[in-house]
Amino acid sequence: MSSHRLGSSRCGTGIRLAFIFLVLPLSFGCWEQIDDGLWFPQMKRQITVQAFEENTYTGKNQRGEGFSPPEGTVPVGWGAIPDLASMTMAEQDQIPNPVPATLQSLKQGEVLFHRYCATCHGPEGLGDGPLAGPPFGKDGPLGMVLPVGGPSSMAKLFSDGHIYTTISTGRGRMPNYKRIPPRERWDLVNFLRDLNGQGGRS
Repeated sequence: MSSHRLGSSRCGTGIRLAFIFLVLPLSFGCWEQIDDGLWFPQMKRQITVQAFEENTYTGKNQRGEGFSPPEGTVPVGWGAIPDLASMTMAEQDQIPNPVPATLQSLKQGEVLFHRYCATCHGPEGLGDGPLAGPPFGKDGPLGMVLPVGGPSSMAKLFSDGHIYTTISTGRGRMPNYKRIPPRERWDLVNFLRDLNGQGGRS
């Protein structure tokens, strides 16, 4: 073999070795498996609490409820929502309804009522939902579910602010429905008014 061919062969081998030892390891840099994420961590490897995983974090204000938002923050778009917990019942009763009883609001309130309320209060608000027991319901496990519609409706006796607060924070055995956005809670209030003949479609 000529020295020229031998030199070319060695040069080619050198280039291949350089590729293997220099370039190829860099291509594996995004594979956290090569060092368990110590040098090349990825977002999916960050410290998080996964679904169904016990949260053992014991930092400030942790009561086994998961992570809380920073103190003083509010969800986006909720800045003007009244702090119901800091208000007296009289102040809660005086909260004005900021949502007009438009047809759109009433229809949205009707959807929410049948989704969240009818299981106890019944489809017409008569207190006879499938979970309601006597005196208004039949075989349900929850007795004394109050009617919010019909001739015995309790909703007729209360202000919009009172009903809104009840939906938001719960009262007595009724749980809160904070998962319903504040704007849509007012849609529920408007629907209850319409259900009781207390508010026309504007």
